[in-house]
Order: sequence, then C-alpha cells, then structure tokens
Amino acid sequence: MSETSAGTPIPAQTVPWSPLDEYLWYSCEIIADLVEGRLEQRALIASTARLQHGERVLAVGPAQRGSWRALGDGSYMHQSGFAFGNPGFVLTSLAATAISNSARRNRAARDAQPRWVLEGPGEVTVTTRRMHFSHPVHELYWDWDASGLRAIDLIAPDAVEVAFIDNNNTHNLARVHTSWASLIFALTARTSFPAHPRLLTQGWLPPDFDKRCALIGRPCHPAARLLLGRGIT
Repeated sequence: MSETSAGTPIPAQTVPWSPLDEYLWYSCEIIADLVEGRLEQRALIASTARLQHGERVLAVGPAQRGSWRALGDGSYMHQSGFAFGNPGFVLTSLAATAISNSARRNRAARDAQPRWVLEGPGEVTVTTRRMHFSHPVHELYWDWDASGLRAIDLIAPDAVEVAFIDNNNTHNLARVHTSWASLIFALTARTSFPAHPRLLTQGWLPPDFDKRCALIGRPCHPAARLLLGRGIT
C-alpha cells in the first residue's frame, strides 16, 4: 500500500506494472551500483559469454537479432526455352518457361532489396564492458567504447538499434530485441554517445517511471540522472 501526496492510500495493484517494468527497475539498480561502485555487493550472474580479466556480468536473458540486409544479390537461374513435339505442346512449354523465368526474375529482384531480417533467437549478455549476443551463425557484440560504433537508439522499450562498421570495413545496421534493451542503450550511449538526445533528456525510461516505482513501494535509484552526473567505472 502506497500513498499519494495528499496522503490517500493507493493499493499497489492498481498501479500499472508490466514484466518490462521489472527489467527497467533492475536496470536502474544495476546502473546505480555500477556508477556508485557497489557491484561487488551484487550476486554473480552465470553466462556462457567469454569474459576479459576484470569484466563482470550485469545481466543475461533471451534475445533475438535483426539485420538490415538483402536476401540475395539479384541473380537467378534462367531456364532455356527449348521444347520438342507438336506445335501446341511447344507453345505451351515455351509459355510456361517464360512465366517461370519471369517469376524467378521478380523474386530475385525483391530479394536484392534490403529489409529487416530476423536471424534467430539467442542469449544476450550485458557486462561492465560490452553487449554480447550469442548465436551459432549471427553472433553480435560491441564494446561500450568500440570505435566502429556509428549510431545507437532505443527504437522500442524492448529493442535497441545500432549502426557500426565491422572488421571488413562494411557498414551494418542491426537490432537486438531484448528486455534489457534500455540497459544496453544507456551504457552504450553514456560511453560513446554522451550527447545523445535520449540520454540527455532521460528519455530511455518512461517519464513517470520513478513515480510508479514509488507507488508500488519499490522506489528506484535515479539511474538516468546518475549517468549524466558521474562516470562509469
């Protein structure tokens, strides 16, 4: 049971609270402990991600990667139009071949157009130094201070989008769909994009989040303000 400013009791169950809010609350706690040097007081978290010396896992959870890419290069196999038999059979066969070639050509042209492609589920690990998405084929990771990062944004409460240049000097655009998206965005932006509008306006959290936390009896640390006022160690 909580109270309004007028002292009127408000049942905690009437305050809107979603599973994603739970992740946001823990994200604020993690950031506060990170900024204020209390990580050693947090329980260790298991992860299969490879860690560097001194690196500590902050959060782990299911995730999915999306990539902005084409499914093909525009090429297709063109079938020949040779046919033998009576004239009616030959004409029918040639027409069918032409229709088939046209369909393959159109499909190849569509596949050559970039679009968002879901690469499959995996596990995301957030550490004191990086984000790591594990996948047998489409692995993705970046350090908070990676030089290849070009842009980042929180496009939804559970999706972060990043533009980067890989080791082959290729420009890439990727999305990570995870309940830890806000945490990933905040840590990346704080280190590599400190003037990001969403960071400066504290817009990576819902505007009334701290009030709702207080109303359900679980006040959260002012993580958004802490990121602006102090460095991450």
